[in-house]
Amino acid sequence: MATLRLKTQWFKPGQPRSAVQTASAIAFIVWRVARNMLDRMRKADFDIDIGPPYFAFLREVLVFLVTVADRMAHARQAGEARDAFTTALVLRVAELLDENESDLLGPPAPGEPSWRDRFIDQFNDVSGHYAEFGWDSEDDGPDFAYRRYLGSRIEPLVPPKDQRWVLDQVMDIEAPEAVALVRRGMQGVFSTERRSRRAASMGGD
Repeated sequence: MATLRLKTQWFKPGQPRSAVQTASAIAFIVWRVARNMLDRMRKADFDIDIGPPYFAFLREVLVFLVTVADRMAHARQAGEARDAFTTALVLRVAELLDENESDLLGPPAPGEPSWRDRFIDQFNDVSGHYAEFGWDSEDDGPDFAYRRYLGSRIEPLVPPKDQRWVLDQVMDIEAPEAVALVRRGMQGVFSTERRSRRAASMGGD
């Protein structure tokens, strides 16, 4: 499997960063990781067609990864700082999704919510469900139920021929890989240490 490499080094390490700056960096990482997960699923012969199914899959994965980043932020920030970070992260991810969805599908029909607003509404509806699930440890991340819920939301998005296998693929392979990449990205973005260019890249097989 091809390696995903993400740049996580700040141009001027050690300087204070706002919640918006930090969230913007994490949003790009989350976006890349979600796209990587989609590509891996398609290479594993799951039929996720370009068009509405493609973005329906991305929305579910992005909601999951934003909740993962929020849980990880809890270990580094508290109270208002964490809230500001997560709010900015949701808004920036929504913007990235809107830009890409609009480019491929065009704008929604007149009178319909924007792609951006649809993602925000979906996050608000679903994130509370993820909040009910456990977190095994800083290293292990989302517990069985957390990952299974993601799989259960993706299951109806794939054709019937793929539904038998999608839960295992998401829970046991794709979600752990995606969480590991986000964790490394969070560690890099939240770090205040100056690092070499080589150490600034992270990879996942």
